[in-house]
Amino acid sequence: MNKTARFLSLAAVAAFASFGAMADEADGSQFALQFDTNRTRAEVAVEASTVAQTRSQEPAGSRVTTYQSTADRSAVRAQAAEAVRTGQIPSGELG
Repeated sequence: MNKTARFLSLAAVAAFASFGAMADEADGSQFALQFDTNRTRAEVAVEASTVAQTRSQEPAGSRVTTYQSTADRSAVRAQAAEAVRTGQIPSGELG
């Protein structure tokens, strides 16, 4: 009985270990993209150089434009208070 249980447990471990043997390459080559192109290396290099010449070195959104307001501070506060009073702007906790 003891030998039979040991044999069955070894057979189960061997069966579970064999599932890993069906895996593909460890580097994930089955997911690699395959490209078929007719362009030459020189054409790609020329295109890459023209893109680099036309691209801006400034990151997108890094330039900040300033805006000079002509509104009076007290007038803006009065408009905000009126909007809260009339319910156009929510105020307090929602329950």
